[in-house]
Amino acid sequence: MKEMMRAIVATGYGAPDVLKLQQVDKPQPKENEVLVKVHASSVTTADGMMRTGKPYFGRLMTGLTKPKHPIPGTGFSGIVEAVGEKVESFQPGDEVFGETTLGFSTNAEYFTIPEKGVILHKPDNLGFTDAATFCDGLLTSLNFLKEIAKIKPGQKVLINGASGSLGTAAVQIAKYIGAEVTGVCSTRNVGLVKSLGADFVIDYTKKDFTKAGKTYDVVYDTVGKSSYSKSKSILSESGLYVSPVLKFSLLLKMMWTSLFSKKKAKFSATGLRSDEDLRKQLTELVTIFKEGKLKTVIDRQYPLKKVAEAHTYIASGHKKGNVVIIAQPGNDSPW
Repeated sequence: MKEMMRAIVATGYGAPDVLKLQQVDKPQPKENEVLVKVHASSVTTADGMMRTGKPYFGRLMTGLTKPKHPIPGTGFSGIVEAVGEKVESFQPGDEVFGETTLGFSTNAEYFTIPEKGVILHKPDNLGFTDAATFCDGLLTSLNFLKEIAKIKPGQKVLINGASGSLGTAAVQIAKYIGAEVTGVCSTRNVGLVKSLGADFVIDYTKKDFTKAGKTYDVVYDTVGKSSYSKSKSILSESGLYVSPVLKFSLLLKMMWTSLFSKKKAKFSATGLRSDEDLRKQLTELVTIFKEGKLKTVIDRQYPLKKVAEAHTYIASGHKKGNVVIIAQPGNDSPW
């Protein structure tokens, strides 16, 4: 008789109500896989885009008419429940965290991940709730700032959406690298962004950062609310506009600027990098965390059955930091 588990299942593309709590078959690890009992998983803005299936050309990767992987969620933390016969790096009882990238499946009580996937042993001083968020804001922003923008000490970096998951991570990472950081956020989050180390904060409800009269080497638009065209005037001579928000207009600007402008626009899908690259970057983040230079910002926590509610909250545009789903009761969980 098959074992069952609780999981959130996307019954199709659409509004948050397509996400249903269901009983599904508990997965079993293949010979090179690890079975993880989930303590916490993330819900992100990107998850919302996957749920809606927009922009439509993204469905070439996620499924044309419905999600290829019906259980959403990518970031996770938990405990190894079982391992396949060829797994050497992990054993039952290990505390782990990581990211399933296009495998999704973490908004559930259990899931499997390849031993060579984006999975690491969790540091003892990193709680399960915080660990589940590392591969959204922190990993994505490290990839954008270090690998895509290649920022250097002393450069001027503007972060639009500085109070969100990617933004709160980016402020800290850019400061760690040694950049001068300007954060853009709403009035209520100015104090938060300053506390994370931003040198300057622009309240977008009072001032348009593209008309602030200052130039930047890098504009990192974490929320995709601006554009290369709007930001071009504040880029330095060889400045760079980067954003993780997939838009057709940005792809066109990438091609145009690569040929005709010193000021560039770039997009990257962090989750499409190789597992080996992502694992190396995640290891680097752990090192920075152990130096006491990184902290996570948790806005809200939801039980597994309320993933749809979490999606609705994120879509409202008022999230600061991260939203976490608690699948298993634990010492740092209110459930």
